[in-house]
Amino acid sequence: MIPMLRFTAAFTLVAALPAFSQAACCYFSAKNTDILQPAQKVFITWDPAEKLESFTVQPKFEGNALDFGMVIPTPSQPKLSEMPRDFFKHLAIYTILKQRESPHSKLLPVVYNRLSAAAGLGGGKFARQALDENESDPKSRKKTVIVLEEGVVGSLDYKIIEATRADDLFKWLKDNKYSYSGDEQTLGFYVQKKWLFTVMKIDTMQMKRNKDGTFNGEVTPTRFQFASDKLVYPLKITQISVRERTEALFYVQAPFKCDLPGDMTYQYTWVPMAQAAVGCTPGGVPGKAEDWLKAFAPQTPQLLARARELGFNFVSGQRPQPNNKGHIPTTMEWARKLTKDDVAILSGKAPYSEKVPDVDEGFSSADLKDPQRAEAIYKVIRARLAKAQKERPFGYLVRHLPADDVKGLQQLAGHLSENWFITKFRKIFARDEMNDDLLIVPARYNGTEDSSEYEEILPTSPP
Repeated sequence: MIPMLRFTAAFTLVAALPAFSQAACCYFSAKNTDILQPAQKVFITWDPAEKLESFTVQPKFEGNALDFGMVIPTPSQPKLSEMPRDFFKHLAIYTILKQRESPHSKLLPVVYNRLSAAAGLGGGKFARQALDENESDPKSRKKTVIVLEEGVVGSLDYKIIEATRADDLFKWLKDNKYSYSGDEQTLGFYVQKKWLFTVMKIDTMQMKRNKDGTFNGEVTPTRFQFASDKLVYPLKITQISVRERTEALFYVQAPFKCDLPGDMTYQYTWVPMAQAAVGCTPGGVPGKAEDWLKAFAPQTPQLLARARELGFNFVSGQRPQPNNKGHIPTTMEWARKLTKDDVAILSGKAPYSEKVPDVDEGFSSADLKDPQRAEAIYKVIRARLAKAQKERPFGYLVRHLPADDVKGLQQLAGHLSENWFITKFRKIFARDEMNDDLLIVPARYNGTEDSSEYEEILPTSPP
């Protein structure tokens, strides 16, 4: 969300909107949570070798399109490009956590299936898891607001401007009907850093008009690519639109796993969640989490002590609650270093989900009417179950989705990179945590690198 202009959703998604329409819940809750709830949502790619950052945002609004506007500051002049309209929906689907399932028979006597479940064949929980060129300068002084570039990207008209005085920029926004709801001081924060501003308005010809003349809909996702010395998210400018707190969902793609700095780290929830899963996860905690716990062991007491000082109390299977200052720890929602097969999912050359064998295939309840034939069928089914248990003693990793939605993942092709990490984390920022821009850093704690992955629901995972 970023500075907003009345309705405005400056850097991300749905935030300062009076209302938005909810899609029917036909997926795992994580997909709908990703798409509809966070006030800010962004997909960031960071190339540290090239010092090149890009982020994709997609505002969503309802109301008068003339009241919609965005002001997005960047450290250098960005290159803007249109992204697929359902980009964030596809990202949410791609990063749904997997669950373990094992085959079971609907035809075998119930007692056998219960024994199979006790032997470790049962499944887990369901997967759970959005300027006119003239700025009316007094002739008596040098122009302080300059339009560097203007154009149209998707459903948005944009101008990239340079400003040397916050008061003139504030006036310019008002004169050019960008209903900016922020203050000069926040603009001055970026003017002093010599950042540039991209201001955007909706092209109403591309939006759906309601009967009362207002417009609603999702604005085209837009990617901003720019040079930067560090991976930074312009959090400060979003503060003006926040009363108490705002929820942000980050998808960060980089050559390494990423985290937020200092006490905003996700480790306050990840370490105790992984610890609590040890011993109750068949085959061990997946994704090298136990390797991370072992490497991190010397620092674990220090981390947990600091968490207690902050009032961050981990409870297995629950979302973190605010401490006495209203601060809530960051949660890591998904993390993986993409393999060749992960990227091949986008083109349909690798499966989105494993398939649990149907051990009853070829038989029906009608075949069981003859006792002798029924016993022969039971023998075949038991053999199939035994084979599956031997091949996959801890079950199959599955995610259930309609085929059309899996096919839609091809829209992510070209945007996700093999051998790069995608780290997805959620942070609910209190207003007093937004006094500066947000640095995103490599996932390390006191120098110890965290390359653990999280793509499978754990017994301790929150909803």
